[in-house]
Amino acid sequence: MQRLPALAAVLLLASATTFGESTIELDDCRISAGPGYPGIEARCGTFVRPLDPNNAESVTIALKVAVVPALTLEPATDPLVPIAGGPGQSTLTFYAGWFTAFERVRQDRDIVLIDQRGTGESAPLTCDIDDDIVEGKYSAEQTLSATRQCLEQLPHDPRYFTTSVAVADLEALREALGYTALNLYGISYGTRVAQHFARRYPASTRTVIIDGVVPPQVPLGPEIATESQLAIERVLDRCREDTACNERFPNIHTDFQFVREVLDADSVIIELPDPVTARRVSIEFGNEQFAAAVRLLLYNPRTIALLPLLINEAANGDYAPLAAQFQMVVEALTEALNIGMHNAVMCTEDVPFIDWERIDHDALARSYLGPLQLEAIRTMCSVWPAGALDDDLREPLSTDTPVLLLSGAADPITPPRYAEMAAVNLSSAWLLTGKDQGHGIAAVGCMPRVLAEFLATRQLEDGVADCLQDAFAMPFFLDFSGPSP
Repeated sequence: MQRLPALAAVLLLASATTFGESTIELDDCRISAGPGYPGIEARCGTFVRPLDPNNAESVTIALKVAVVPALTLEPATDPLVPIAGGPGQSTLTFYAGWFTAFERVRQDRDIVLIDQRGTGESAPLTCDIDDDIVEGKYSAEQTLSATRQCLEQLPHDPRYFTTSVAVADLEALREALGYTALNLYGISYGTRVAQHFARRYPASTRTVIIDGVVPPQVPLGPEIATESQLAIERVLDRCREDTACNERFPNIHTDFQFVREVLDADSVIIELPDPVTARRVSIEFGNEQFAAAVRLLLYNPRTIALLPLLINEAANGDYAPLAAQFQMVVEALTEALNIGMHNAVMCTEDVPFIDWERIDHDALARSYLGPLQLEAIRTMCSVWPAGALDDDLREPLSTDTPVLLLSGAADPITPPRYAEMAAVNLSSAWLLTGKDQGHGIAAVGCMPRVLAEFLATRQLEDGVADCLQDAFAMPFFLDFSGPSP
């Protein structure tokens, strides 16, 4: 008689079994990264959880769950669980866009996905607040008014949408699906979730992979602008050191400063086809839009490769290419992040722990992003209610569970030194840094194979990751026909 794979047996039980306080049924479905992207076959369902886990009479919320089954008929009993960043991004959407990074893992293991509460289709914390508010484009009074309006519109109490509650959801899901333990992969903010799950549920954690590491002891916010300034300087320096790039753009540092000064004095109106609809639109492009475009283009080596060309074009009076990139990256970010959940996390886990007296305000002012974003977050959090917070969430993880820490040397928000800080109390840890790579390197070069081998052996053998040093980094674009050879 043919044996059912472990997941199939679970699914048959799940259709008729109550696990603890929650029942979950999974049916055939397809998940994708959005319109126009291919669908991925999975088994999807709704996981019902109490809004307040500490209140037996709490109302419930529905969390979106998907399981992408392993390619073998006899998968391991410990799946891989990706956790998206943001905070505020859907994990199902993230996985569908990055699935190639985990295909080798899926040969032997199921992939278990859950949209963290407040994101995707898991009781999203939605309101009509303008995303520009996070970039500091409103006055303090406008920011306070918009934040209060958002709070009034929220469908659920935001105090129960923090990391401390989310890890309890994940452990409950593990129990409901009958897995023995979890292998966690977290990216960006998801690294915080992965570390805290491993702290709270060590017996349920087999391995941890954190990519673009957020160390628990560092509150996000104060270093966003200064780290991004260092990142753009590294890109411009790299162009100067590259013979072809330097010959094409010999004054790239001066060009960058010139564009900042021109747009700071006055914005320009640009007409261009909308990148999605192709309809002609007019947009106001000033220093704020320029800063947002540069910041988001710095996240990925492929878009980093465009920056010298875009900056040079703008310095010569053509802002349309940079404005078009701005339209695309900002629209993608707006669709990806849920502002309510973002604030629920930031205003509980980060802003209250910022030492405002120690902030280098001069460095903030010198950065191309400036202090406006940090000030906007501080203003929003002054009226946002603080949520559930475990006392130890901000402590470095101390564990003998195998942990693989991944960094990109060109990462504009979570530099390699953050991984070193997170590893301070880890007794079984490996740190890898990708040269010229950005934020998140799981899909880079040989990394899918490295991840699979790490999960199989729970260690990193000598030489296994040497291939990362030769990973492809997109050469700079010298014109719009493509990158240089």
